[in-house]
Amino acid sequence: MIFILNATQAFLVPLSPVTTGTSALEVYTPKEIFVANGTQGKLTCKFKSTNTTGTLTSVSWSFQPEGTDTTVSFFHYSQGQVYPGNYPPFKDRISWAGDLDKKDASINIENMQFIHNGTYICDVKNPPDIVVQPGHIRLYVVEKEILPVFPVWVVVGIVTAVVLGLTLLISMILAVLYRRRNSKRDYTGWTADPCKLCRTRGVRLSGGWVPVVARAGSHVHGRGLPSPKAR
Repeated sequence: MIFILNATQAFLVPLSPVTTGTSALEVYTPKEIFVANGTQGKLTCKFKSTNTTGTLTSVSWSFQPEGTDTTVSFFHYSQGQVYPGNYPPFKDRISWAGDLDKKDASINIENMQFIHNGTYICDVKNPPDIVVQPGHIRLYVVEKEILPVFPVWVVVGIVTAVVLGLTLLISMILAVLYRRRNSKRDYTGWTADPCKLCRTRGVRLSGGWVPVVARAGSHVHGRGLPSPKAR
């Protein structure tokens, strides 16, 4: 029951019962966005509803200026019609950017200025679903020079990739240097097979030829035998 009062009387009006099958309508918005002053800002608002959108579906946007507790409604969309409010900071700046069939209730704000800093509230109605909590966006209008070029997650990803790439490159260089050093050490410590550096010559004695093994390039003399010239 609810009381409805006018200037002459008060009476009771019964409230309509909740339709069976009613579920929660969920609204999704980014937590915060940054917009360069003098540029267009898009306020993204998506919603999830078990019921099909139709003539009863509506969208309302409100604004709470920075440092205040006052909330002002400045935009309404229903049955394919746009109803901009008369709030001066948004006059002739708002345009519809959503599609209710795609569960999108986004809007654009042109030529954003520092007076547009604050919190924006997206409220979607799609009876009989009930809105649990409207979406809230904290918007910051900043100078173009200090506007973040990339989202934080992109910067973190780039830095991580660079660090991993440098680590891999350094590891490859160290591995090559290590292999070269070990290869040089093996070469200088290698001893050849004496049989490959020796040749066999014969020494003629009275009883015949006696083979004598000597290193290549050296004169062959039998141990305790005279050289051929001495003979």
